[in-house]
Amino acid sequence: MLKRILPNMKIQKFDDQESWMMARRGKITGSRLKDILVKRGTNKKIGFYELIAERLGIPADGELAMDRGHRLEQEAIDVFTKETGKKVDTSLVIWMREDNEAIAISPDGVIGKTAAVEVKCLSSARHIEAVLTGKIPSDYEEQVTQYFVVNDALKTLYFVFYDPRLLAKPFYMIEVKRDESMQTEVQAMLDYQRNTLAEVEEIVNKLSGF
Repeated sequence: MLKRILPNMKIQKFDDQESWMMARRGKITGSRLKDILVKRGTNKKIGFYELIAERLGIPADGELAMDRGHRLEQEAIDVFTKETGKKVDTSLVIWMREDNEAIAISPDGVIGKTAAVEVKCLSSARHIEAVLTGKIPSDYEEQVTQYFVVNDALKTLYFVFYDPRLLAKPFYMIEVKRDESMQTEVQAMLDYQRNTLAEVEEIVNKLSGF
């Protein structure tokens, strides 16, 4: 039921919480304003992308993010293959550096010796954020670097975003290529891990009495 009580306001009443929750989708409410409001000169917050996702997508069903990621991973790879024509090996593997097997990465897909695929089935809001910004979320920057740290022969990482709930743009891909600009970061990350593992080994030996 929708009632007008003031020239600038309407009131809508609901008989159940599910209808109430659905009606809130795509709206700026008091509880989410903090996730939308930005200071001058700063980037959009996640609430902005949630508004877009709620208007374009199907509501989340409560499935755990990790479970959903595992369930959709092969489907995402299949879409990647269809879009690119590239054959992907999805065998369960771990890549390890030859000079230190404790420095490793688990690729979601492998294309020969020089390319790999990483799949992310994120929230619809995070998916939309990646599509609109054309950037890999900062949460995964170290993971991207690790691919190039572990595999010196890796030339290309295909970072795939997949969310079939978003009918407008369910598949999106960012191609990361090894170049001169990333070499400093890759070497710094490798040195850091080597030093960390050496420190761990020293402490383990000390505590073990060796």
